[in-house]
Amino acid sequence: MSFTEGKITEDIVKGTALSSLICLASIYIPVIGFLLALLIPLPLLFYRSKLGRKSGIIIFAATILIIMLAVRSVSIDLFFFAELLFLGFMLSEFFHFNLSVEKTVIYTSCTVLATSGMGIMLYSNIQGAGIYSLASEYVAANLKLAMDLYKNMGVSEENIRMISDSLDQIQYVFIRIIPALIIASTLFVSWTSLLISKPALVKKNLSYPDFGSLNLWKAPEHIVWVVIASSLMLFIPDKTIKVIGINILLILMVIYFFQGIAIVSFYFKKKQLPQALKIFLYSLIALQHIIFLLVIGLGFFDVWLNVRKIENS
Repeated sequence: MSFTEGKITEDIVKGTALSSLICLASIYIPVIGFLLALLIPLPLLFYRSKLGRKSGIIIFAATILIIMLAVRSVSIDLFFFAELLFLGFMLSEFFHFNLSVEKTVIYTSCTVLATSGMGIMLYSNIQGAGIYSLASEYVAANLKLAMDLYKNMGVSEENIRMISDSLDQIQYVFIRIIPALIIASTLFVSWTSLLISKPALVKKNLSYPDFGSLNLWKAPEHIVWVVIASSLMLFIPDKTIKVIGINILLILMVIYFFQGIAIVSFYFKKKQLPQALKIFLYSLIALQHIIFLLVIGLGFFDVWLNVRKIENS
């Protein structure tokens, strides 16, 4: 074995180990595990960019095998990890085409969603159960885990009882917004992975497109009419139309979050805030739901306010 081959093998082992470690940590570490899941695409993105497509596929397959051996089962959660790993792989693939940031995120997300959909359909056929039945069982199981977590966190009995009494309604809503949650989370992870990966890729002189100043990014203005239309759908008595409206709104909220966070980044840079303070404030946005929603609102109303004073071309 030559030195180069030995180095590639070593990097494959490192990439597989790092990917597997993050996946397993996100399974077994409560609360923090959810945040760690956002990092799952990054090792595969980095090592696919560094080593090439063949090595990236090996890391992907080896990581999936390790997770299967660790959890000793094939479940919907496995498809979740596979989706995140594949997202990192595909993001690196599209980096080489030097597309716009919008096309890179959309093409990556659509590819991942298409393959995940086929995987779920195959899994449902193997299990002999419909997709709705699988989704219902999955939501119910995760709601139960959430209830157990709340109890361990010391949430009052009164609040636990109130949530417990509403579980059926919560499950009903969650099942019907699963499409939006899947699409929105895929878009969100694609965007954040694209941003977070830049320092490591640039430092190692690996392929990273010139997307320009992303803190000047804004959503197409005509999308605001889709927001208004889907909001009006919520006032129509028909339940199906209401569900469609909610799903569309949830997806658009992610897009306006991107614009809102771009505005936040713009002013962080303008005010030259220290790196440690920026990390703290970004963490606050991620962890505090009210602040998260305020950022979405900032992105939405920027259509009229133009708070960055960007010249319209």
